[in-house]
Amino acid sequence: MRNRIIIVTALIGVLGGLFSAFILGIEKPAQPPVFKPVSSPFETAIYANGMIESEQSSGENITLFPEVSGQVTQILVREGQAVKAGSPMLRIDDTVQKATTEQLHKQALASLDLLNELKAQPRKETLDVAKAQVDQAHANWVTARDQYDKRRTSFEMDARSISKDALDTARDALEQAATGLAVAQKQYDLIRAGAWSYDIATQDKQYQANLQAYNSAKAVLEKFDIKAPVDGVVLAVNTTKGSYVSSLGAYNTYEQGSDPIIVMSAPQDYLSVRCFVDEILLAKLPGPDQIRAEMSLRGTDLKVPLEFVRVQPYVTPKLELSNQRQEKVDLRVLPVIFRFSRKNLAAAAYPGQQVDVYIGKK
Repeated sequence: MRNRIIIVTALIGVLGGLFSAFILGIEKPAQPPVFKPVSSPFETAIYANGMIESEQSSGENITLFPEVSGQVTQILVREGQAVKAGSPMLRIDDTVQKATTEQLHKQALASLDLLNELKAQPRKETLDVAKAQVDQAHANWVTARDQYDKRRTSFEMDARSISKDALDTARDALEQAATGLAVAQKQYDLIRAGAWSYDIATQDKQYQANLQAYNSAKAVLEKFDIKAPVDGVVLAVNTTKGSYVSSLGAYNTYEQGSDPIIVMSAPQDYLSVRCFVDEILLAKLPGPDQIRAEMSLRGTDLKVPLEFVRVQPYVTPKLELSNQRQEKVDLRVLPVIFRFSRKNLAAAAYPGQQVDVYIGKK
């Protein structure tokens, strides 16, 4: 009985092995690739890694950093939104700066009022008072003169009719009245002449200084509103309402560094492709009038012809695109910029996307 069990078990094992060998020996057809591998469309070509960027006359994208610090109170745009030059995109808390600006504005207005007051002199009411003082001083002089004339005439007719002391007192009173009249007349002339030119010039400088301080504070106040510098598209908003931003930008908690608060591109009818050509291949790079190129979008079968724009004539170390803080100093590349129309690629090409580029010759 035991031998039978062993024989049956062995047969089952053999049959199982044969069946497994049969199953494993069946060849399965290879699955077709999700997309065709990148290949050169030219007989001879230079391969280069490329990066899609917004089309600019220089640089890559438009990065906005605030010139002031504070808490973000309002975000007025969203990523992907088209904006016009001068339209507000983000606001920073300006409470303190607004109060300072208003104070300087009032100081400038007060100094202007004082300047206008100096220029408007003499004031009619003040001039009337000075004229009345002249008239009063003149009347006092007339009274003193008459008193002196009477006493002098009496003394001349009869020296015993009035004392010499009384005559001298009347003459002193006349001289005092004449001096008072002269002072009143000079005071009248001074008031009628208006403010001194030096006082007006000094006050004018004070007004100009206050006005410049106000304009400076007003200019700083306007910087609390971040506005679009050009027509374009918002690519990224790297902050949120309530966050603190400074001239360094916004803090990135993932990379533990600072980013621009807003990244913009020009209008995206066209996009640029910045290709990095290895320096050892530069001798094979065609001239500007003969160069042509084709871009392949990774993960797709799309092939996009490129239009040559310019060469950035400065060979630099190649950056690791996965981490731009690392450089391959022993490998240097020349940036070559192309462009393409985004009309038929609206959903497939975006700034910041890596692409494969083949550069050939016409």
